Amino acid sequence: MSTPVSPGPDGPDQTRSATAGGTTPTDPDAIKAEIEATREQLGRTVDELSHRLDVPERAKEGAYRARDTAVETYRENPPAVIGAGAGAAGLLGLLVWRRLTKDRRVARRRARRQAKQEAKVAAARRAAAEKAARKAARRNAKVAQERAAARQKARAATRAAAAKRTAKRAQQARRAVRRAK
Repeated sequence: MSTPVSPGPDGPDQTRSATAGGTTPTDPDAIKAEIEATREQLGRTVDELSHRLDVPERAKEGAYRARDTAVETYRENPPAVIGAGAGAAGLLGLLVWRRLTKDRRVARRRARRQAKQEAKVAAARRAAAEKAARKAARRNAKVAQERAAARQKARAATRAAAAKRTAKRAQQARRAVRRAK
């Protein structure tokens, strides 16, 4: 920052830069003026920072600006503002209605979930019963097949024994015929 300095050895109306030139004025009035200028600048900076950090005040300013905009819009086009207000009221009514009917919707959703769960359980039980029935049918078929095989084997054994007896009798008859000759 440049500050005016009283006439110095180089002549009147000279300015020295406190930051650019790297030299500081030696005149006490110039030093006081520079300090005062720096204080004013710091004061403005602090005011600006405090304004930026004052959130409630900035919120109020935003609300005032929104109100002023709405008032100006109403003055320019009243039906548009009335329509927007009706839309906002309708939206608010819809939100209130949704909130009031929430318990019913939740109860219906819960009932549907429970019915679905019960249907799943019933389907699982049916599937288990059908599986058990198929398993029993396979087991019964296997047992019946084994019994049929055992009966067939027994019949074959009986026929074989009968054939053996018949063959033995025939052999005995042939021996008897040979002996008799």
